[in-house]
Order: sequence, then structure tokens, then C-alpha cells
Amino acid sequence: MRRFMTFRRLIFRETAPLAEVEKSTIAEEVLASSGDYIQIRDYSLVLSSQEIEHRLVHNPIGPFEIFVPPALLEKALEQIALYQAENPPRQENPPLPIHLSLHPLWVLLPPIIVTLIQFSHRGSPFYHMGIADAEKILTGDWWRVFTALTLHGDARHLTSNLISGYVILNLVAFRIPLSRMALPLLATSGLANFLVALTIQTDFRSLGFSTFVFASLGTLSSIEFRLMPKDTDNLLRRFAPLFGAASLAVFLGIGENSDILAHFYGFVLGIFCGLIPRKKKLLWGAPLRWVDGALIVLYLGFFGFVWKIALS
Repeated sequence: MRRFMTFRRLIFRETAPLAEVEKSTIAEEVLASSGDYIQIRDYSLVLSSQEIEHRLVHNPIGPFEIFVPPALLEKALEQIALYQAENPPRQENPPLPIHLSLHPLWVLLPPIIVTLIQFSHRGSPFYHMGIADAEKILTGDWWRVFTALTLHGDARHLTSNLISGYVILNLVAFRIPLSRMALPLLATSGLANFLVALTIQTDFRSLGFSTFVFASLGTLSSIEFRLMPKDTDNLLRRFAPLFGAASLAVFLGIGENSDILAHFYGFVLGIFCGLIPRKKKLLWGAPLRWVDGALIVLYLGFFGFVWKIALS
């Protein structure tokens, strides 16, 4: 026990410079470096070993930062550069954790509500007025590329889309708030349905939220590909997120009564959709702001808008 307490005191003594120094000790400060906790912790220890006064803070956006007095900036940068030369930093992409979140539920709300209305009323106009009919889409019924996302053939069809959609969106939500991606994914899904109609043109009808799900899968693969360490030696491993997601898309997208073409278009367009967010936002995450609530309202309101047009 005495040996453990001695080791514990040693650890606290070594990591003491990581504690935030009172601002009164540093009249003016300039940013010396920013990065993840482990990287900045090492820089802090290096500066402390050279008795360079500094302050470590955690930026609300995500990264940790080191501030030093202007007079010590050149010396601090020199020590950090020397440490980097001797210990080249390696970018790390931590694996996605498996955790449950309520965030995907509001994304799945439109198909749940509309499909339940569709199932609960026999002879409901929702099916005929909202299904993605290729010929009608090409003659002006543009809203069908969106309304079809909220319709399903039966309970099994709805359940499979909700489960797979929740799992994939749950992983996307770990990288970036879904409010930032819901509208781009919605536009991507609508474009995919339109491309299906443009490809087949006549005598083709489809429905279901699976186009949105496959677009989300493509987005997830693109995001993880962008976050792979650039110094990955094995080229196949560098593209592993894309290859893995493509294999999963083939496995899930080929089946009885599945709309293979919509799944393909959705997945490919989703890859480009994953290029929209800034990489730094994906790596550090982004705090929720009032604009996220506005984006959620726009997403839900858009479905109400297109259904109003479809039923009028």
C-alpha cells in the first residue's frame, strides 16, 4: 500500500502541469499548439521540463490547446518542434463505440407516422398519391421521390428499414449531429429515387425508407474513410471503410422484392454526401446549437410540405 501511494504521488507530481494555471499568472497569452488530449499532454510535459510557463485548456469545440506568454512563444514552438522530430505524431481514428442513442428516432419519425396512417386506413390515398411512380415522376410529380420514402409495403418492410436505419444513423451520430446531415441525406435520397425513375422511365413503382438508409451507409463509409490515418501503409486497409460498407450494402440490398437500383444510387450518392462536413468537425465532434433545432424542424416540416402537395 505504501508503494502504491508513493507511485500515486509520483504520477500526480508529473501530471501537475496539466492543471489549468490561474489566468492572473499569465497576463497575455498566444496559442502555441492544439490537438487531442494525449498529444497536448506530452507537449505540456515537454514545456514543463524546460520550465516554460504555459496554460492548458480544453476548447469547447473539442481540441485541447496550450497557451504561452508571447515572450516564450518562440522557445515553446522550438521545444514542441524538437519533440515532434524525435516523436513523429501518428493520427489515430478510434473505433466507433457501440452505444444506444435517441437521436436517430426523430429522423425515423416521418416513415413511422406516415406508414402507420397508411396501414390504419383501408383505401387510404397515401399509397397511390405518394408512391414513386417512374412515369408520373418524369411528368411532373416530383414530390413522389420524397413521399415514397415514408411508405412501406407491410410491417416487415417497415421494421427492417427502421432497425437498419437506427443502427447506421446511430453510428453517424457519433461523428456529427444528425441535424447537420438529415437534410443532405434527404436530398440525396430524393435524387436517388429520381435517377431510378430516369433510368427505368416506365412501368416501375417503388416505396420505402431503404433508399435513405443506404445513403446513410454510404455517408458513414465516406466519413470513416476520411478519418483513416494518412500514414496507413496498407492501401487495402486505407480503403477498408468503403470496401466494408460496400460489401454490407450488397449483402443487405440484394433480396426478394428489394429495389436494388435505388439502393445502389443511394449508397453511391451517400458517399459524396459524407464529404460535406469539415474533417475537423468529424474528428472532434460538434456541440449542439440552436441552429440544430431549426434544422430538425426543417427536416420534419419538409415531409409535411410534400405530403400536403401530394394530397391536394
